[in-house]
Amino acid sequence: MEFKSTKIQSFTDLYAWQEGHKSVIMLYTVTKNFPKEEMFGLVSQMRRSAVSVTSNIAFIALPRDRSQKYKVSYLLQEM
Repeated sequence: MEFKSTKIQSFTDLYAWQEGHKSVIMLYTVTKNFPKEEMFGLVSQMRRSAVSVTSNIAFIALPRDRSQKYKVSYLLQEM
């Protein structure tokens, strides 16, 4: 794993988001072959949870005012 010391311009520059996005793509590919009766059950839940990870990373990376930064950092500490 090699890290580059470049300035982050977007959440897509974050290594965590990039890895999460790879996982989402892989999960969608795998679940495409699941039985059709699972499409609105297990498949839906798995896909939503995978997308949620990258969405949360993107949300945290958004620029915000000081009070929101404190709230986000507090929530992250609670995890």
